[in-house]
Amino acid sequence: MIHRIAILTLILVLTRTSAQAQNTRIPPDSRTQDNTPQLAILDSAVSAITQMHMDQFSDSILWEAAIDGLINALQDPYAELFTPVESEAWEEETTGNYSGIGLQITQLNERITVTAVFRSTPANQAGIQVGDAIVGVNEHDASSWTTGMAADSIRGPVGTDVLVKIKREGFDEPIAFDIERAQVHRPAVHFGTLENGLGYVVLDRVARNAASEMNDVLLNMDSAEGLIIDLRRNPGGFLDESLMLADLFLKPGSKLASTVQRAPGGLASETTADSWDDRWPQLVPDLPIIVLVDEFTASGAEILAGALQDYDRGLVLGARTFGKGVVQTVMPLPFNRRLRFTTGSWLTPLGRSLQRVRDAQGRPVEEDLDTLPRVTTPMGRTLINGGGIFPDLEIENDTLKTMERELIASANEARVLLGLRLAEFGFEVATTLLEEGEKPSLPEGQFERFLAQLEEEGLPGELLSDEDVRSYLHWQARINIAQRMDDVGSEADFRKERDRVLAEAIQLLMTSDGQTGLFQKLDERASGVGNQGAES
Repeated sequence: MIHRIAILTLILVLTRTSAQAQNTRIPPDSRTQDNTPQLAILDSAVSAITQMHMDQFSDSILWEAAIDGLINALQDPYAELFTPVESEAWEEETTGNYSGIGLQITQLNERITVTAVFRSTPANQAGIQVGDAIVGVNEHDASSWTTGMAADSIRGPVGTDVLVKIKREGFDEPIAFDIERAQVHRPAVHFGTLENGLGYVVLDRVARNAASEMNDVLLNMDSAEGLIIDLRRNPGGFLDESLMLADLFLKPGSKLASTVQRAPGGLASETTADSWDDRWPQLVPDLPIIVLVDEFTASGAEILAGALQDYDRGLVLGARTFGKGVVQTVMPLPFNRRLRFTTGSWLTPLGRSLQRVRDAQGRPVEEDLDTLPRVTTPMGRTLINGGGIFPDLEIENDTLKTMERELIASANEARVLLGLRLAEFGFEVATTLLEEGEKPSLPEGQFERFLAQLEEEGLPGELLSDEDVRSYLHWQARINIAQRMDDVGSEADFRKERDRVLAEAIQLLMTSDGQTGLFQKLDERASGVGNQGAES
């Protein structure tokens, strides 16, 4: 997970072109004269090793090693050189954009199955449906492919064609679709309404268009009595998107964040400071908000959580966040490579530095929380300044019961792919419910049939009869059904049965009057539950 956080890092969006980024404000002499001897020495060393070392090395391997050594010397846990393949993966992860036809595929029942068709994409317009099995791509038989092989073959340059053959229930022969590839965007914001009328938003990364997607959600929340923003496992993304997201919730003129960076070409002690203020009208100003965070909430997601917490606009629940408060610049290099390294640090509206000290391997350094400074919010609440976002109410996650752990161990021993079987079962039930126009649910007869299938595959019947095991599988199965039906609200309603953080957020919103009432309710509960993030 730390690797994913490093990939989806907080990116300072540069307003100048890549050529300007490499040349502007950097003294020419420092590049052409001072570095010439060092570059000549390095070039000669690579040449000598290539031609004379007892083991043969290619130039590319030696230059890659040289750059790796340069990065290691920085002692920067977030610095990295991206290969062309890694650059493409980074681009897709941070933006949600890729060139393809707009499908999500999964290996189910030994078939490459379409589990989602994104809206307004070539696949959607061509008529490919959820449940279709991909059996061919272009002239190749894909019936025995992996999902990775299928995805790599279906994707390609924008404007080119791909022939996709699918097997569909009710048709004897495969159906062929000749589809033109296009730029596809994978949404970062997922919204649903809980059964009690609360709005629930999952922001899984701070990607391009995330603020626009959130804006659309907020414009359609007139009837909601409260909003839960789930930032758990959100590794961050673009700085400007984080600021625009905060802008949606705060009053115009509010300071959103600030950064301190080294002046390019100057000494390390020569820094520049920038700050950003709220410019847009505040949406949902009277809607009470709770933000959910955990130890994997990082970078751009921390900017959003920190801004809402600083202004008492959102009550934060969960666990202490990752603590990544540095600005990362990603520079384009020749031959489709990118270099990422730390160029500064950012602060929350109240000036909190959320950077948690880590060693070169990314491991947190031991600290004394009592020595960290504090800041005071407009409502007089005290927040810790440093080392990530400390939740206003810290809540531990649920843990597996003894019999549930035994179930997982038995499944591994019997080589039963429990997660895959749950996904397949969820897809099967979801398909029927969608055809009937029903909400996500799990009829008892179908659940018993699923348990019988697991027993046939090798899980002990005695274990599957245990009440804790049955309850756990029933819960997991309903979540899978809701996921396959793309019903975010129902999925959250199922999850809250064992998701203590989500359940507490719902309870607080249902029993409080407005945002101020949330903090008052927090004070009441803190005495019994424990409040390690804020002091009132």
